[in-house]
Amino acid sequence: MSYIADFEKALAVGRPPNIKTLFPNSRALIVSGKVIDRAMLAKGGAMTIAANGRNNLIIRGALQAAQRAHAAIIIEIARSEGGASAYCPVNYWNMARQVDALCNELAITVPVAIHADHYGIKKPEDVPVAAIEIPTIFEAGITSIAIDASHMPDADNLLASIELARYIPSWSGLETEVGEIKGKEGLSTKEEALFIIQGLNAHDIFPDWIALNNGTTHGIEASAQGIQVELTAEIHKALAGYAVSGAQHGTSGNNSDRLRAIASQTYTTKANVATALQMVSWGVEVNDYGNAELDANGDFIKVPGEGVTEELWQAMRAYADSKGWKKGDYKSLNLAFENKIMGQPKAVRERMARRVENFIYSMLVEVFNAADTARFGVEAILEAGSYDIGPKTGRIESPENWSVEKIRERAAAMGTDKGPAGNYDD
Repeated sequence: MSYIADFEKALAVGRPPNIKTLFPNSRALIVSGKVIDRAMLAKGGAMTIAANGRNNLIIRGALQAAQRAHAAIIIEIARSEGGASAYCPVNYWNMARQVDALCNELAITVPVAIHADHYGIKKPEDVPVAAIEIPTIFEAGITSIAIDASHMPDADNLLASIELARYIPSWSGLETEVGEIKGKEGLSTKEEALFIIQGLNAHDIFPDWIALNNGTTHGIEASAQGIQVELTAEIHKALAGYAVSGAQHGTSGNNSDRLRAIASQTYTTKANVATALQMVSWGVEVNDYGNAELDANGDFIKVPGEGVTEELWQAMRAYADSKGWKKGDYKSLNLAFENKIMGQPKAVRERMARRVENFIYSMLVEVFNAADTARFGVEAILEAGSYDIGPKTGRIESPENWSVEKIRERAAAMGTDKGPAGNYDD
């Protein structure tokens, strides 16, 4: 049977309830994050991009790339980017609407998940606030979420994750995190990863992904160390019995060979790319690592005739200079300039999206091994006959061994090095 025939069947049964409520007449195959993970696992040695849609044209380019590669894909935004204190115009509450509109406009037929990345919990007092807010983002069309309480000690991380799982639909994709993304400092260990996965398992919580601190950093600066492939593979192997895939954060700053190794040598199925896509869309030159190139004066190199108009780029630079912003602060230009970006001529907007499309297509096909994974996502839906394809595993751990008291005892006995304190948001 043809893919389009299967797509039609998946469209009828594969869209989660929140998506069907919001977009009753849509032809966009917006699915649970679980579907995307299963698609990569079915192909084997594959991971797809989780594209941080910091502006509307990044989302457009990412969807065009996925359609061209026939790849299942994730569109995401982190809480720092698109939460209540957003620095991007795309946010938890409008991202699904933008994705749905673009999928229908562009006739996208690949499965797409809408992921709330890095839903950060930095202290226990954040948990009751999150319990109120998390349902609202699912009401707005989120189909997958990363509960990131890695800023807190291991016991508090686990306990917050257990508590907040109550507010996440069972059909949703779920990511957990152990170890903040802070480069070579405070690298994650097998003990930490097993602690959170086993503790969640004991409480009937089965994450699709786990994110580690495996040597990467967020942002535009190249890491001195980069992804530690062997460490990642070692931790993933230790977790194999719990059927959890890897989520690779801080992908920018790592060359293609290292990313190919992560896809082929570990159980990673999700690779976040944020800053690189922002720079590509604007027309800034980036290297193979996805990092912006700088000229002799330490300034970004704007490619003539690519990205935003030269006039708008100069206005963006002047605005950043007036704020005293460093290179890593340019991300805040997204919110300040979205309307001016969208007010550019159609040809300029199209070249911005096309540059993102070409960048992502190359990653999907030549680096991530994600080409032709759309059919595996559709097959997962059809096999389940539902938007809810269920967990990859069942309960292995005994709940009585993972009470609050025993969780704190176990965590205290680990004594792991978390690295330096600080703000390690993306």
